Amino acid sequence: MKWFAEKERNGLLFVGEKGAPFRRSFFGRKWRRARAKVGFPDDFRLYDLRHTGHTLSTQSGATLKDTMVRAGQSSERAALIYQHSKLDRQKEIAAALDARVRAHREAAQSPSGTQRAREAQRGLDNKQAPGRWPGASVWSG
Repeated sequence: MKWFAEKERNGLLFVGEKGAPFRRSFFGRKWRRARAKVGFPDDFRLYDLRHTGHTLSTQSGATLKDTMVRAGQSSERAALIYQHSKLDRQKEIAAALDARVRAHREAAQSPSGTQRAREAQRGLDNKQAPGRWPGASVWSG
């Protein structure tokens, strides 16, 4: 920011080395050097980072609206253009859905506290003392 932003309150965010408005050719030279320095392929465009940012933000839990605000977009259609879904992500989603279904099934199979109390009471009711009337528990007297 110190290198490329004008200092005035309403100054341009990006200006060239001599303070003139930013030119595409100037940026291209800087981008090619930076890209080579970090090992990005020659066909990697700065614009590709927008797609990566959208995709990573949604995979991190951001909503569509969150990504729209971050990217300054006003339509869902524009935001969705930049989001991608890879096979690995689909596998993560499938595993998460599977875990939720399994947890729901296990919860449905285990009796609730009320059900356990009723079953315990039935067990007590079925233990009849000799000579008692049917339905009386061993504890009644």
